[in-house]
Amino acid sequence: MRCQIRTKLMIAAGLLPLVSFASAGLAQNPVRGEQLARTWCAGCHVVTSGQEHVVTEVPSFRSIAQRKDFDRRSVAYFLLAPHPPMPNLSLTRSEAADLAAYIESQKQVK
Repeated sequence: MRCQIRTKLMIAAGLLPLVSFASAGLAQNPVRGEQLARTWCAGCHVVTSGQEHVVTEVPSFRSIAQRKDFDRRSVAYFLLAPHPPMPNLSLTRSEAADLAAYIESQKQVK
């Protein structure tokens, strides 16, 4: 009986990283993030190259991505919490991760 429990625990422990990796991969889609950015963020932020600035004191996604302290996870968590003056977007965790991945992709855009 103990051997069966130990075997099941070993299998579960071995599968846990795979499950975490799969869910993390699904939650970081910069293409979906770009769609969200165009819908929810482009009214204030410059979210794509060639877009005109709408609100001058609001940073572009490219400038956010190029900050030395930029961290995709921190940005995703930041997007989940209401933070004036930005509106409360009520993003899901997956949407926040996608949006953060898109912002990160803007680091190298010229």
